Parts: sequence; C-alpha cells; structure tokens
Amino acid sequence: MKILITGGAGFIGSNLALALIKKNHSVVVLDNLSPQIHGDNAVETSPLYNSIKDKVTFIKGDVTNKQDWMKALKGIDLVVHYAAETGTGQSMYEIERYTNVNVGGTAILLDLLTNDKSLQVKKVIVASSRSIYGEGKYLSEKFGIVYPEHRNDETMLSGNFEVSIPAETTALQLMATDEASKIHPSSVYGITKQNQEQMVLCVCKTIGIKAIAFRYQNVYGPGQSLSNPYTGILSIFSTLILNDKPINIFEDGKESRDFVFIDDVVDATIFGIENDTIENDVFNVGSGVATDVYTVATTLLKQYNKNVPITITGNYRLGDIRHNYADLTKIKNALNFTPKVPFEEGITKFASWVSTQNIKESKYDESIEEMKNKGLFK
Repeated sequence: MKILITGGAGFIGSNLALALIKKNHSVVVLDNLSPQIHGDNAVETSPLYNSIKDKVTFIKGDVTNKQDWMKALKGIDLVVHYAAETGTGQSMYEIERYTNVNVGGTAILLDLLTNDKSLQVKKVIVASSRSIYGEGKYLSEKFGIVYPEHRNDETMLSGNFEVSIPAETTALQLMATDEASKIHPSSVYGITKQNQEQMVLCVCKTIGIKAIAFRYQNVYGPGQSLSNPYTGILSIFSTLILNDKPINIFEDGKESRDFVFIDDVVDATIFGIENDTIENDVFNVGSGVATDVYTVATTLLKQYNKNVPITITGNYRLGDIRHNYADLTKIKNALNFTPKVPFEEGITKFASWVSTQNIKESKYDESIEEMKNKGLFK
C-alpha cells in the first residue's frame, strides 16, 4: 500500500514508517518538523527526521494547511493520522493552538476525503489517547464500578491526592480501563483527542472508509524527544538526572501510568493497518500494567548509576489524572495483540540509548514556570 503518515517524523510516526517500509509498503510523510520536538535546526540535527528522510517521500507541511493535505493525499491508500500538538499541561493555556491543529487539521482531512472524489483512501488510522478517559475505572465497595470526577484544587492542596466519590467511605480499588469506560477528559488535549477520534469514526463510516482509533497509553523508547519539556516523563526525568539536577516528584509519587514500549505500539498499529476485517472501532494500546512515578524515578537513577536528590513535594498540576492503565482484552481478541516488552526491559533499552545521546540543558524548569504563571501548578 501507499501509506501517508502525518506527523511521520515524530517518535511514533518515524518508527512506524521504518517498520512499514520493511514490509514493502510505500510511505509518504507529512510533518512540520516542530521545534518543540525536533529542535531549532531539525533538518541537520533531528535524529528522528534523519532516520527516515532518505527512505520516505517527505513533505514539509502543516495539517492546518489544506494545500499541504492535498499534496500529501495524492495516490494514498491509507492514512495514519498522528500529527497533533501533545502535552496535557501545555494544552490548558495554549487552547487555540491545540484546537486548531488537532481538531481543525482533522477537519480538513475529513473534508477532503468527503468532497474530493479523486482521492482513493480506503482506510484511516487515527491516534487517540488514554487522556480521553480522564480518571480511570474503579471499583467501589458500595456502588460497584465507578468513574470518579476530576480532583479539585482544595482537596489536593490539603495533601489528599486519591480519587473519591460522594458517600463512599472506603478507598476505591483501581481497575483496568476498557474501551467501554466513561470518557471524561480532564484537559484540552484530551478533549481534542476525543474529538479527533469521534470525527474520524463518524465521517469515515458515513462515506464508506474504514477507520480505527488507537487509544495509546504512555509510549516510550529509544528515539523519543529528549528536548520536549512538556511530554514524556521518562525523557524529562532522564534529562534532569543527566544534568545532575534534582527530581521533584509531584503529589505523593504514587500516581501511576501505563508505559508501553514503542515496538509494541508499532506492532499493534500494523495489525490494525493490515487487518481488512476490522472497521470503525477503537482499541486500547498499552502494557496493561500500572507503574507509579516514584518507581519510574528510582529505576532511572539505577540505570544511569546516578544519585541526584528525589523530593516528593506534594506539588501538583491541575488537569492531571491520578491513575489509568489499559485493559487489553479487546485488542487481544480482535487483533491478536499482546505486548512483548515489560517495563524493566524497555526502560533498560531506553536508558542505554539515552546514555549515547548528547543531552542538552533541561528546559523543564521553564515549562513549570509557565504553568505557575497560568495558575495551573501548585
């Protein structure tokens, strides 16, 4: 097939492109080489871009530009739509930019697929996100399965970071979040990913194009951006550690996420690309395991043989969730996907790669100051 990957010079996109080429697919990449991800001189210095530039048809362009879309879509059989602004915290004060790119860019794609009869796209894969769920799924002793509302400023300020529901006096038990779980995103980023997913599934079904939305968990691995201070806790912590800077762990360090290795994400996505029977459906992609932030930090210190201070400060960001990890039952049954790389193995591979990189000065403190100035960091 001839496959277009928007955002294909990014972390997931570039890895997917290389894997598809090995399977003899022809790949076109549309990417604006955002400085936040690739640095200021991407053509010369971005490892991600340079890993694909001679292997794909590369179009430097923007998904908010209709002409760029028209150029990229010519002769395409399948679109993998990754191009998006990412970053939960940043989305809460750059609302217009996140909405224009994530929702507006997707709208242009769907407009063209609906109205331009010269296009031959037969399938669209869209990157959704675990962020659309907001808080995860829990079991209440009194009420059964529940989906707690987002934590409020007053409660977290008192040092209570766990989720709760009214009239339940015992602690809620965390469960794996399945695709039928409540969707109630707690950030603008999450809202835009929900919109992307719904727009693609709705429009594609109407016009007779197959579509799949993959709700990716926290994707990590060799090659991810080490310079972006807004996303990727493994990259943020690694950059701090290797700059001999202390790590400030938010809340109480027990907040957890589902970390899924890049190779597993690529495998799951290719299963969706090459499966001709699945259409207009959504799937979680994760490891199916919850790992808390304190464990992430201490594991990285061991990997780098460093001893920078770790402080659990009780700071928090408004819009952050407490816990979420993926139920993988559906994707296992439908696409025969089971993750192969456990966290311990994946983080070793990640840290080994990081150790070979030229680590630049961390911009993390600047990003925190931005959030403080917007009243989103406490």
